[in-house]
Formats: sequence, structure tokens, C-alpha cells
Amino acid sequence: MAFSVLARRAVLAGSVALASVLAGPVALAAPQVLRVGIMAGEDEDVWPVVAANAAREGLELRLVTFSDYNAPNEALAEHELDANAFQHGPFLDAQNKAKGYGIVPVGHTYVAPIGLYSTRWKSVAALPDKAVIGVPNDPTNEGRALLLLQKLGLIKLAADAGNTPTALDITENPHNISIRELDAGVVGRALTDLDGAVINTDWAKKVGVDIEKTRIAQETAENNPYICIIAVNGADKSAPWVPKLVSAYQQPNVRQALDKAFHGAVLPSWP
Repeated sequence: MAFSVLARRAVLAGSVALASVLAGPVALAAPQVLRVGIMAGEDEDVWPVVAANAAREGLELRLVTFSDYNAPNEALAEHELDANAFQHGPFLDAQNKAKGYGIVPVGHTYVAPIGLYSTRWKSVAALPDKAVIGVPNDPTNEGRALLLLQKLGLIKLAADAGNTPTALDITENPHNISIRELDAGVVGRALTDLDGAVINTDWAKKVGVDIEKTRIAQETAENNPYICIIAVNGADKSAPWVPKLVSAYQQPNVRQALDKAFHGAVLPSWP
């Protein structure tokens, strides 16, 4: 009788252990779903790599693509997204100020150095007096373009213009350059009608600008304030998933994906 009781207990214990093993995968916590806004284009080739990294940390990324630069922040502020990754810091600052958003940066992604392009002239020194140069007309990218022209010695801006100067802040223009303000999506298409144009790297690629042959100058990556970021609502900045999301991006395989997708036109901005 004692043997039978012990045997039954052993069988029962074994059955419970087996059930625990079989039920193990079912008992695992479901992954946390995060909706992440990105721009259509090359980022669509990069973020699946990030999503695979995040999955190993218990995050399921659902990528939402946009073609309008204003829409991802609006969607984030309305909690239609949990995070977005498409903008640099000055753009976010301007959007927060203009729209009253409480969006904050939580991690770096890459920097896309803005460049000066020309199909007519082979160097900055070759640009003639009274050259017509196109720049993006949105506040942050126009400022970025003008700061590049200042660094190249073509113009001088007011000392208090900050990161968002406009053509009205030009205080010295020794070569009588004409600044043509155009939509960011148009300035690249107008390149052949201009002596030069300052174009965002992503737009240069989208409109078929031959970057290697026509870029005559570009920003440096060092101490560049226009590093692109992952951003979340301020209320979520300390959420446990935030460092996991950032870490999923800042990985060697993402660095490789960036190089493959952008062909060296962007530079990773984490160590």
C-alpha cells in the first residue's frame, strides 16, 4: 500500500512537471506592442532590423509610415503612436513651440549631413557673384541651410539668429547671392534651374539627385545639432520600454542596415 501511494505521488509529481514544461510557452508574457512612426523610404528597410532586435526584448514594434513631416508628431501627441523616429532636435523644438506638444527625445539614431549641390559649378569657390541658391523654406531646414552657407563663407548671419535663421538674418552678402526659398520637396527638383541648392539628404535621394557628382559641400557630423532622434511623449520618457527601444536601434546590425539603405549618405550617431 505504501508503495502504491508513493508511486502515485511520483506519477502525479511527474505529470505536474510535464504539464509545466508543456504549458511554459503559453504562460510567457505577451510582447508589449509599440506603435512607431517612421518616414516612408529608406527607413522602411532599417526599422525591420530594429523590430527584430526589439522582439528579443519583449517588444513588438508596429511600424507606421508617413510622407508628411508634420504628421508623425501630431499622431504621437494624439497618442496614436507610442514613439516616432524621423526628426532632428531643432525640428522637434520648433514643433513643440508652435504646436504646444510635450514630446521629448530619448535616443539618437543618425545624422544626415545637409549638402550644397550644383550641376553648374564644381566647387564652392567656382560659384559666381549673384549666384541663385535654393534653400528649403521650413524654419529649421532653412536655418540649417543658411548656417551651412555661412560656414562656407558665402554669407554672414546675425549673431543672435540661433539655429533657425531666415534670409532676413543675413547681415553680410559679399557675393550678392540670391536666396530662393522653396519647399523641401521642390528644391532638389529645381537644382538644374539654380546655381546651387542646399538639399536634405533624404530629399536629394528621393528626387534622383546624383549625390556623389553634384555635392560640392556638406555639413560635418562632429558637434552637429541636427542629429535625428527617437521621440516619445513626455509622460512616457521614464517608461521601462523606452531604453529597450533605444537599445534595439543602437546595435551593430542597425549600423549595417543604415549603410546598406542609405549608401553612406547618413552617419550613425551613437558610439
